Amino acid sequence: MTKTREQEDNRIAAVLNDGTGIKVKSVFDLVNSKAPYPQAIPVLLKCLPTIQDKWIKEGVVRALTVKEARGKADAVLVQQFRSIAPNDPDHQNLKWAIGNALSVTATDAIADDLFDLAQDKRHGKAREMVVVALSNLHDPRTVEILTHLLDDEEVCGHAIVAIAKMRAHEAAPRIQRFIDHPKPWVRKEAKKAILKLTG
Repeated sequence: MTKTREQEDNRIAAVLNDGTGIKVKSVFDLVNSKAPYPQAIPVLLKCLPTIQDKWIKEGVVRALTVKEARGKADAVLVQQFRSIAPNDPDHQNLKWAIGNALSVTATDAIADDLFDLAQDKRHGKAREMVVVALSNLHDPRTVEILTHLLDDEEVCGHAIVAIAKMRAHEAAPRIQRFIDHPKPWVRKEAKKAILKLTG
């Protein structure tokens, strides 16, 4: 760990220790914790925009990938996703991690943002878990957008996963063609989805 990275990790740990009573040496202690830490969520959200090191920022994002952050972290996570340039190759893993966090925390409050990000091809594969996050929504537009994303090769498999999670039975016929998809994992998800939606 570089000095700057270590300093930033120590700073976040100190803020957590002072602000929550949780004793950690690193934000990754939370990531690896099996115990819930709801009192840490507001502190992590306050710290997230101030972090410069991408690895420590990803650690905080991963610490926010918990059900206790649902409806609390979503707007901040969207802002962080948008703050990274679509064509920034050095931060694609961080963007993917933010999308993964949104797949746990997203609510209808950020529906428009999720629809926009999921369909913006400039974000490439970083959109994958943003697409899965759509399955959290109750917005009536969601299934139509997920069905449209089946035609987007970069995220079609994740659209299938989201459709299955939503139990969107009306989309089952559109998934049938993926039974013969070139990617084995997409074929597998398509078969699982069709069984779930038609069984």
